[in-house]
Amino acid sequence: MRAAKLWISGLFLLLLSACATVPMADRGPPNTLILISIDGWRADYMDRDLTPNLKYLADNGATGAMRPSFPSLTFPNHYTLVTGMRPDHHGIVGNTMRDARKPGVTFKLSNNEAVTDGFWWNDAKPFWVSAREQGMVVATMFWPGSEAEIHGLRPSLYSKFEDHVPPLDVVTRGMAWMDVPEAERPRALTLYFSDVDHAGHDFGPDAPEVDTALKSVDAAIGYLIADLQKRGLWGKVNLIIVGDHGMTKHRPETFIKIADLLPQGIYELVPSGQIAGFNYVKGHEAELDAILLKPHAHMTCWPKAKIPAKFHYGTHVRVPAIVCLANPGSYIVSPSKDNWMPKPQGGSHGYDPYETEMATCLIAFGPDIRAGVRLDTFDNVAVYPLVMHLLRLKAEKSDGRIATLTPVLRQ
Repeated sequence: MRAAKLWISGLFLLLLSACATVPMADRGPPNTLILISIDGWRADYMDRDLTPNLKYLADNGATGAMRPSFPSLTFPNHYTLVTGMRPDHHGIVGNTMRDARKPGVTFKLSNNEAVTDGFWWNDAKPFWVSAREQGMVVATMFWPGSEAEIHGLRPSLYSKFEDHVPPLDVVTRGMAWMDVPEAERPRALTLYFSDVDHAGHDFGPDAPEVDTALKSVDAAIGYLIADLQKRGLWGKVNLIIVGDHGMTKHRPETFIKIADLLPQGIYELVPSGQIAGFNYVKGHEAELDAILLKPHAHMTCWPKAKIPAKFHYGTHVRVPAIVCLANPGSYIVSPSKDNWMPKPQGGSHGYDPYETEMATCLIAFGPDIRAGVRLDTFDNVAVYPLVMHLLRLKAEKSDGRIATLTPVLRQ
C-alpha cells in the first residue's frame, strides 16, 4: 500500500512538472486585453446610477474598491498600475519631481522633454516593455510614461498626449489600431479618459459637471462594447477598467499658504498642493525643521525617513527631505507673484490613500474573468500581475501579488 501511494505521488509530481514546463506560447495566444483608465474615478461614483454600461460590466464580471498608492496622484499611480511597483520603488514619486542626477531639471506634465525622457521611468519596467521584449504588440493611448523610451523601448504603437480629448474620440482612435490583419493587431491596448478628473478638480466631486463627465465616459464604454461586437471580438477580449485615485471637495478655510509659514530663502520647494516637499538650503536645516516638524492644524510633516510605514514611501532619492501631507480638502499653496489659489469650489486628490474618498475602483470582464465576484478593498499594485497573467507574459519583480486577484479568474 505504501509503495502504491508513493508511486501515485510521484506520478502526480511528474505530471505537475510537465504542465509547469509547457511554454506559454504552446498554449495558444492569449485573449486580447484592453486596459482602461478613468482618471479621478472615485469608487462611490458607481453608486450614482449614471453609468449603465460600466454597471453591466461590473454586474457580469468582477469589481471592487481599490486603494491607490501614496501619493494618490496621477503619474505615480498610473505607473504603479502598469509596473506593480509602489512609487517609492518605481521612481515616479510625484507629479512634480527633481533629481540631483539631472541638475536644473524639473519633471512635470508641462515639461515634455522630461516626461518623454526614459531617465525618470527606468527604475521599473511597464508591461508594454516586457510585452515587446517577449514579442507582443501593444498599443497605448495617452497612458503616462508611454511616450518615453524606457529600457530602450516604447510601445509598438502610442499616441502623444493631448488633454481634453472627448472619451468617444479616445475609443475610436484607439480601436483604429485594430484595423489591420489579425496577425498584426495589438494583443493589448490601453485607453485613458481625463474628463472625470478635470470636472472633479474644477467643480468638486458632487457637482453636476462630474455627473456629465461620468455619462460621457460611460457612453464611450458603450461604444467600445458595440465596436467589439461589430468586429467579432466580443467574447475574445478581457476588459480591465481602473481608476488612479478618488477625489474630495476643497475646504478653502483650511488652505495653508507657504508664504505665511516660511521665510524666503530657507527651503527649496519641490511640489506643492495636497502633498508638498521641501529640501534644505545649507545653513537653514534647523530653522526649517523647527517650523515644519511641529504640529500643524491642517497638515502633517515628516522627515523622509520617518514617513509612516503604511505609505511605503521615503527611500527613493527623489523623495524630498521633508514631506508634508495636507488633511483631506486642504491644500498647501505655493508662493506666487499673482497670489494663485486653487479653486475654492473645486476638488483634489493626493491625500492619504486610506481616506475613503481617495479610493477608486476596478472592473474586470471577459472570457477569462469570473462573473459575480465582489472584492474587498485591495491595493492597486495587484493590477500589474493580473495584466501579465492574462497576457501570459513573464512578469517582472513587483510589489503586487497575483493571489490578491486570483478570485476574479476563471482558471
